[in-house]
Amino acid sequence: MEHQQGGQGPGQYQLPGCYRHQDRETGIRCTRCERPICPECMIAASVGYQCPECVRGGSGTGHSAGASRPRTIAGGTMVGDTRLVTKVLLAINVTVFVAVLATGRDLVEQLAMLGLARADGPFDPFSPPEMLGVADGEWYRLITSAFLHQEFWHIGFNMMALWFLGPPLEAALGRARFLTLYLLSALGGNVLTYWLMAQNVMSLGASGAIFGLFGATAVLMRRMRYDMRPIAVLLGVNLVITFVPGLNIAWQAHLGGLIVGAIVAYAMVHAPRERRALVQWGACALLAVLLVTLTIARTINLLG
Repeated sequence: MEHQQGGQGPGQYQLPGCYRHQDRETGIRCTRCERPICPECMIAASVGYQCPECVRGGSGTGHSAGASRPRTIAGGTMVGDTRLVTKVLLAINVTVFVAVLATGRDLVEQLAMLGLARADGPFDPFSPPEMLGVADGEWYRLITSAFLHQEFWHIGFNMMALWFLGPPLEAALGRARFLTLYLLSALGGNVLTYWLMAQNVMSLGASGAIFGLFGATAVLMRRMRYDMRPIAVLLGVNLVITFVPGLNIAWQAHLGGLIVGAIVAYAMVHAPRERRALVQWGACALLAVLLVTLTIARTINLLG
């Protein structure tokens, strides 16, 4: 039996009932699903009103569910665990290190950064020598070498730095942006190594990526107007150690990672809010294209 309110006579237009309270007539509809809603069910949105179900299923603003979540300074989504990516990267490095301990030098020779070198084995004068390295098509070395360590002190130092620098950057940038920063820094360090180091000398380690985090931390601290002296001193000490003779440190990887990390971080934290994602990911894409182009140019140079 239908209930009428307001003394409406036969033939008069009757308002629909609220989809949750059928006995309550209403002229308001949800701006998303267009179901009729009464004053009790109305939830104000940026435009009009929405029903409780649409609010629970989205952001309550007419946008996607994540549109109104709190954002980091770089536009990343706020998450509970701001060390997840850092822990995953650390775990990968440690796992590869254990694999190196188990397999010996073979894995190092397969994954380390190497421009172009002749493979070990007897020389056959009737066929060209077998070659190894990025220039011979082993481009994966530009990334795999950044997860490769041989000595305990080497992985210990790099992982300590990753644990110290990673979480604050991951919290400030968001997971996807932080991972992009890390990988581009590692790639940038190895590309500069590819250009400036002797082509038949191997290099390995996460130092390029770590120096990228140093550069990014400096950019972020300046953006937040924090005291720059602690990071300046720490970075200065590490740069001095990098160029100490006799330590066999690939300064090219450190310098390349530092430059790329600073560039990526600058694009991340200084991008205008209204075009933030476009500027951030566009800058990263252009930087990646530049690094790939430099790699191709160096390969042509070595094989020419």
